Amino acid sequence: MRVEDALRLAAEADLDLVEVAPGANPPVCRLMDYGKYKYEANMKARESRKNQTNTLQKEIRMGLKIDTHDYETKRRNVEKFLAGGDKVKVMVRFRGREQARPERGIQLLGRMAEDVSELGFVESHPRQDGRTMVMVLGPVKKKSQARAEARKRRTDAEKAAAKEPASEDAATASSEDSGSTPDPQS
Repeated sequence: MRVEDALRLAAEADLDLVEVAPGANPPVCRLMDYGKYKYEANMKARESRKNQTNTLQKEIRMGLKIDTHDYETKRRNVEKFLAGGDKVKVMVRFRGREQARPERGIQLLGRMAEDVSELGFVESHPRQDGRTMVMVLGPVKKKSQARAEARKRRTDAEKAAAKEPASEDAATASSEDSGSTPDPQS
């Protein structure tokens, strides 16, 4: 169709003539409301950004001579971060003569990786970086999956909490109706 005819049709229909595929031979055009098209494209882009999640990298630092209880606390934090879908950078600081024993740092980081293996995997193996040794753990579940599961657990807990008071109210009402407790005013 000639361009003039297409423009006349667009003007009669109160629409815009939009070139869809300029590289085609002949170029492909379409009659459409361009403002509506732009709005829908923006809404699609916004929706895709909304569903996109950013994975953060959390950081845990510990010394080489860490106590058992402190280690357990750090391990629980790593598990919490991995369960939330975040990456975790585990760092071991070396002080003084400890720098001569990097194998102990590798042991400690290996122990951490083994303890959290059900929630995460070793993304980058331990490597020495000056006075620190660094290892990165990645989550098994993606952040969007972890959020969806947390949301489901929260709604299930709210439903269970909503059912409990109703059953307690019914039990109290039935005991009051039975007249088993004397009225203090009588």
